[in-house]
Amino acid sequence: MIKPKAIQPGDTIGVIAPASPLDKRQVEQSKSALETLGFHVVMGKSCYQHHGYLAGRDQIRAKDVNDMFSHDDVKGIINLRGGYGTPRILSMLDYPFIKHHPKVFIGYSDITAIHIALHQLCGLVTFHGPMVGVEILRGMDAFTKKSFFNQISGHHVDRIHNPKNDPIKTLYGGTAEGPIIGGNLTLITSTLGTPYEIDTKGKILFMEEVGERPYKVDRLLTQLKHAGKLKDAQGILLGNFKNCEPQEKEMSHSLQEVFEELIKPLHKPTLYHLKAGHCRPNITLPFGVRVHMDAYSGIIKMMERGTIQGYENNGYQD
Repeated sequence: MIKPKAIQPGDTIGVIAPASPLDKRQVEQSKSALETLGFHVVMGKSCYQHHGYLAGRDQIRAKDVNDMFSHDDVKGIINLRGGYGTPRILSMLDYPFIKHHPKVFIGYSDITAIHIALHQLCGLVTFHGPMVGVEILRGMDAFTKKSFFNQISGHHVDRIHNPKNDPIKTLYGGTAEGPIIGGNLTLITSTLGTPYEIDTKGKILFMEEVGERPYKVDRLLTQLKHAGKLKDAQGILLGNFKNCEPQEKEMSHSLQEVFEELIKPLHKPTLYHLKAGHCRPNITLPFGVRVHMDAYSGIIKMMERGTIQGYENNGYQD
């Protein structure tokens, strides 16, 4: 895997909106919030665009991604928000150039499509973590902030863990080792049958979701199962599944029952309740970085850093 250079406060970060828009007031507040963390900020044109449920037309959003990777002063790229839109621009990204100009790339939710494409076509380590118009705008809690800075600034992080007194839980025991990949369950599934189809062989597959009732989660997991993606994975990490419970008085399985019936019989080391995804606090995960997971004890050890040229004195060490 190709690792980007670490970044720290004082560096310039580019902000892009490859999915859905925010209003101008929120965009300016987001920019100020990122500057308050100590970064110089370059805003992409897409951040100020609206095209229905998209932050500008496809060409504008794709050009922002390419431009930020080619901008010499920009050391890292963080997404404004998720929503919808990134799958529409995947064919427009300059993967050969990006591969030879790696940078820290941060986001989650709909940004999953870009994470997977950069992993598959560039072999690039990227970061599933806070976005400018969401966590950073609202103010990151101390745990989220520490996880975010430790990962992007190149510190040695021994373990990926939840806050104290909120343990990661075991669905099926065992141990597994491999690079973490994945993201939002809907977006992972949407890559199937495309040039950007996720490859889970030998990987630790991470999945999270928001706003989908159990039968929809069941449908998505079943599709991944039929495609061989769950079987191919070395281990499975289940993050936050926000608002994925049945509606009141609905005849339904619980989300836990869906996991018990579809994932547990695979006999793969599986952990759940990892605080990553649409949740607070929100762990930053380095996609493409090797980890060792012990599903008996709920421990996830990082085998390597996600960046090169780490900084040691910015106050966010473990």
